[in-house]
Amino acid sequence: MVCMKVHLPNSAFLGNIDPFLRTFDNSNPTKLKITANKKWISIHPVVLSMIASLGLTVKSSNIQCEKLEAASKHYLERMGLFRFLNIESEIVIKKHEPAGRFIPLTKIDNSEELTKFITNMIPLLHLESKQAEPIKYIVSELVRNVLEHSRSENGAIVSAQYYKKSNTIRIGIADTGVGIKSTINMSHNTPTDLEAIRLAQIPGITGTTRSEGGTELNAGAGLFFIRSIAKVNRDFFMIYSGDAMYKLLKSKADSKRIRLHADPFKDRHSKGEKFPFWKGTVVGIDMSLDSTKEFSILLDLIRDTYIKTIRERRKARYRRPRFI
Repeated sequence: MVCMKVHLPNSAFLGNIDPFLRTFDNSNPTKLKITANKKWISIHPVVLSMIASLGLTVKSSNIQCEKLEAASKHYLERMGLFRFLNIESEIVIKKHEPAGRFIPLTKIDNSEELTKFITNMIPLLHLESKQAEPIKYIVSELVRNVLEHSRSENGAIVSAQYYKKSNTIRIGIADTGVGIKSTINMSHNTPTDLEAIRLAQIPGITGTTRSEGGTELNAGAGLFFIRSIAKVNRDFFMIYSGDAMYKLLKSKADSKRIRLHADPFKDRHSKGEKFPFWKGTVVGIDMSLDSTKEFSILLDLIRDTYIKTIRERRKARYRRPRFI
């Protein structure tokens, strides 16, 4: 049977997500087959958000999920994957098992639902106020990007999980909209998906206008701010759209001073092209609660870098020779 295929591996987190993305098969968008490792499934919420997003583009009768044997299969049930896809599950969660700290798969279609989600999210994750602020900002910005730019018929699909061992919150957001390249190309001539991902993270560049710094309503700063939050806290950040993927790698712990770069390619990163084509955008981010900086101080640092970058870009633009 020719169909889209997703395999849930033994391990797929942001640090080693590349093999998972490479094995995604998008051959037939009308059918979806889900298989999994027989012994153990340990995956980042972004993987669940991707699968759920794909599932919404397919009739539930055309979704096939093999019987799961891994002991960790209960995680998929807790995160609401089968309920979300409207397919039957034989997995039973025992009442005495701890629920944990997680945000099950959630579909957000408008700003009212986003506001409600943000309000309910913090109690579910049991976060302190200083830990909650950057996470509220990240989720709000990423979902708002989907609602304003993706033109996705299925909104934004969000999930998150707290991992006690590493004291880390991991967040995954996916959509099946038009993708970053299509949005950026409304105002900028971008030849590749990877270049579009790069431009989308540079302060002041937005698909809504060619003017430096964007407009008052859309300054094109969201992804830059989020990448900077991840960098300062030495965490992973990943964007996948079209056939390209960019991943911010963890900064080295021995570096005393972290410098924020406007250009994401100047940060310590990995990137790739010719991935299976993803019609839309996928974003994953980790946030260690041990290293989260004071959010107000962090935003001030990021804003200073943002303003300085816009000022330099405008000066460079006006210095260009003009031929009559």
